[in-house]
Amino acid sequence: MATQRDTRHVNTESHHRTARERFYRRERQSVPAARAFTRAVLADWRVRERAYDIVLCVSELATNALVHGVPPGRGFLLRLLPYGDGDGGDGGVRVEVHDSGDGVPAVPQAQAREPAEGGRGLLLVSELADKWGVGERDPGKIVWCEFASGPR
Repeated sequence: MATQRDTRHVNTESHHRTARERFYRRERQSVPAARAFTRAVLADWRVRERAYDIVLCVSELATNALVHGVPPGRGFLLRLLPYGDGDGGDGGVRVEVHDSGDGVPAVPQAQAREPAEGGRGLLLVSELADKWGVGERDPGKIVWCEFASGPR
């Protein structure tokens, strides 16, 4: 089954900052679909500052999940959660990517960064997000990152 473009509104309660999530299958078009979903949620939440950074990190984490964390026939869950003083759309945003794969992702060592083409996704996340980490899930893991409100 192919991932379909979802044209439904992200939420019927516009501008209310409630957790949003969407499941994506192990398919190439899942990464652009996750980016589009994230842009729609951020627009609905009226998050303008750092929106580009958030979308880029979603793209990197979704790509990592597909390449390294999602076994054949499975998928990943993208969750976007508000946190902080969310009144008026000025709270922070937490991104979570849940997958059922083994292993713990890590930022590559300095000497391994330059020659390799891969491995830069978590380096970008570590530079752009205020915090990031990996949590346990049965099976698999949750890779998350947080963005405080306002410019960095």
